[in-house]
Amino acid sequence: MTKKFLSLLLALSMLLTVVGASAEDVVYERGDDDEIYEEVLGDFEALMNEAEAATSIDERFILEAKAEAYLLDSAVMIPNTTQGGAYQISRIGYRTIPYVNWGNDDDRWGTMVAATEFIKKEDREAMKAAWEKGVAGEEVYDPAKFLTDLGYTLATDYKTTFSTAPVTLDWLNTSSQSDTEITVQTVDGLVQYNNLGQMEPKLATSWDISEDGVTYTFHIREDAKWYTSEGAEYAPVTAKDFVAGFRHMLDTKAGLEWLVEGVVKGASEYLNGGAWEDVGYEAADDHTLVVTLEKPTSYFLTMLTYSCFLPICEDWYLSHGGVYGSEEFTAASADTSTYTYGMNTDVASQVYCGPYLLQKLVTDSEIVCVKNPNYYDADKINMNSITWIYDAGENMTQTYNDTVAGTYAAVALTEATGLLALAKEDGNFDKYAYVTDTTSTSYFGGLNMNRGTFALASGAVASPKTEQQKIDTQVALWNKNFRKALQHAFDKGTVNATSRGEDLKLANLRNMYTHPEFVQLSADAADADGNEFKAGTMYGEIVQFYLDQMGAKVNVADAVDGWYNPDAAKEYLAAAKEELGDTVSFPIYIDVVYYGASAGNTAQAQAYKQVIESTLGTENVVVNLLEATTSEDFYACGYRASNGEAGNFDMFYGSGWGPDYGDPNTYLNTFLGGGAGYMTKVIGLY
Repeated sequence: MTKKFLSLLLALSMLLTVVGASAEDVVYERGDDDEIYEEVLGDFEALMNEAEAATSIDERFILEAKAEAYLLDSAVMIPNTTQGGAYQISRIGYRTIPYVNWGNDDDRWGTMVAATEFIKKEDREAMKAAWEKGVAGEEVYDPAKFLTDLGYTLATDYKTTFSTAPVTLDWLNTSSQSDTEITVQTVDGLVQYNNLGQMEPKLATSWDISEDGVTYTFHIREDAKWYTSEGAEYAPVTAKDFVAGFRHMLDTKAGLEWLVEGVVKGASEYLNGGAWEDVGYEAADDHTLVVTLEKPTSYFLTMLTYSCFLPICEDWYLSHGGVYGSEEFTAASADTSTYTYGMNTDVASQVYCGPYLLQKLVTDSEIVCVKNPNYYDADKINMNSITWIYDAGENMTQTYNDTVAGTYAAVALTEATGLLALAKEDGNFDKYAYVTDTTSTSYFGGLNMNRGTFALASGAVASPKTEQQKIDTQVALWNKNFRKALQHAFDKGTVNATSRGEDLKLANLRNMYTHPEFVQLSADAADADGNEFKAGTMYGEIVQFYLDQMGAKVNVADAVDGWYNPDAAKEYLAAAKEELGDTVSFPIYIDVVYYGASAGNTAQAQAYKQVIESTLGTENVVVNLLEATTSEDFYACGYRASNGEAGNFDMFYGSGWGPDYGDPNTYLNTFLGGGAGYMTKVIGLY
């Protein structure tokens, strides 16, 4: 522990020892974000900087793996679960939408092939085998023919549910999946992955890469158009629209811009007040986009499927109050009487160049996209409409019944909602249930290292802690051994069983931030200390090697409870108590927020309290469960908290990250310091 940080810790912990002070005189104060970050994640950031300077991809992967080991060992966050690994009954064919581990393409549902009936277990397994042969190039995977040959009738419309409505229709002014899940149906990018995981041209028909790997020239297709929400043609899509989109994305500073800093030439400088003319993003003519990078970037093409590279119709944007420049945008967008671009209250405030037109958006009710018959690739779009129905998860039995009746295409069967038992009772489980594939999205829990909020502005979800208890929690969380005690007491399997059931409680557990098989070494390689790794070594194996070197008690493999270790938790707690001495008073109170209307979320929170307190003892740690009575309040406490200071929790396990491109730094950069990392807010910083 650095002397500077130790002095800060002692200053806070000694507030009660001031002569004449009473409990009423004690006032909790936040610490300094930079000092705290340097103490807990300084080594991680230093290794990330080394990785950025690496001269080969394999050297880069090794350094990133070592950095991830430091991140995990810091215990400021704990990977929890991934998507999938749950029982489901579904009418959707196996992998009929874009299949890729990163970007927004897996939310593009237009190519979906679905039946009007639930697909039987054995038929789904046969589809999976056919898909695998398609990936291997052994045969053509035609899911529509596959299903019709088996006697299924194909669906032409898709309905699903939503719990959080988009706050904007401006896909470059948001980094929230609840926004982009909707808008990505309505706009195309330069390239797109197909359902076999292969990158294909989209708005770019082809591209050229310079010999030095720095300049990319994209040739924009000439038959793509912008359309109003009602389907009227507005303008052709041009290279200038991509330039306008990129500049607008930088101006909004909505959480996408960090992705391109240090990648696209001049982007970092522009974000810090530099000239737009120095940014490497230009239209050579209407159908030629030239992108210049800071340096060769092996994964650049994989980045293009993320929303920050999408176009906007420049003429439409400017005619609806749009301006260029960050300060100018902030000022203009504050006046909604003149700035009317992409407003979520009006689907006609945006124009669309993708397969769907957004024609209805009613918060807490319904969202509807309809197929654009004039779309240049309309013959590849199978669904005539996509509809989202609001469902806060308060009556899952009704959701199940609606799915069985044909309203929705699929429904997850979980223990906490009672749907698993219901499906077993009515026979649907035996006929149709399967375990969904896991994904590269990683959910995690964050410990608030610098809490600044103890109740929402409305007074809701208020912490019951006294000022001294707030101080004690903060000081304890600054102790690495105390953090490790909490994380190794977290029986993720038991908590997960509340939703997945005992038989699947481990199926979707994730124990490292990056998917353990996200990338692999292309050749034999060694690190600076001479440690050797063979070609083909998976990224997760390298992370495990460094964790083992550090003496960390973590197993990074998927589908195991790789952190839960009661004996280790108690050892770390004993070490923490010795180090903390009389600077804090035990028990330490840990606030956890849950959404009371959700049976699943409530059960998880209760299980978390039980496993932590039973392992560490209530004389040492007490978990306060703080109920949010509305979904808005729940999301405001964590997921939609604007920054670290706004996080109203001590432990929050409702955040996750889906990778944006094909390099581990797409995960790891989210924990960089100085406000550069998008996810540092989940540990209470920046």
